[in-house]
Amino acid sequence: MDKVRIDKWLWSVRIFKSRTIATDACKSGKIKIKGVNVKPSYLVEREELVEVRKNGFDLQFKVIDLIQKRVSAPLAQQCYEDLTPAEELNKYQDWFVGKAAAEKREKGAGRPTKKERRSIDEFKWTRDKEGGEIEE
Repeated sequence: MDKVRIDKWLWSVRIFKSRTIATDACKSGKIKIKGVNVKPSYLVEREELVEVRKNGFDLQFKVIDLIQKRVSAPLAQQCYEDLTPAEELNKYQDWFVGKAAAEKREKGAGRPTKKERRSIDEFKWTRDKEGGEIEE
């Protein structure tokens, strides 16, 4: 196997959760090879540099091995080399840690109502879209 579709490769090495999401990313211009947007049917080869824009972050991967079927995460990591710049990785990790932090509610307040949950989600979405904390 010398070449594989880019959408299939991105899905099989677990950069995207589903092949549909990988295909949509290609169609919307978030996947570049050699600085050029590629279609989902682009045939990627070994040693090519793939630039991925995902959740507002610019990630870079070097294709080491070509696979067509989704494999476990440890096997998938052997198929690419992560060349993402350190400052972009730090930005991604800060975002991920901020997302994973548990939100606090006052003791005895119970679960949020549907209206409260929607306002919380709207606040988070606005904060994430602007790329950081909202100053008061």
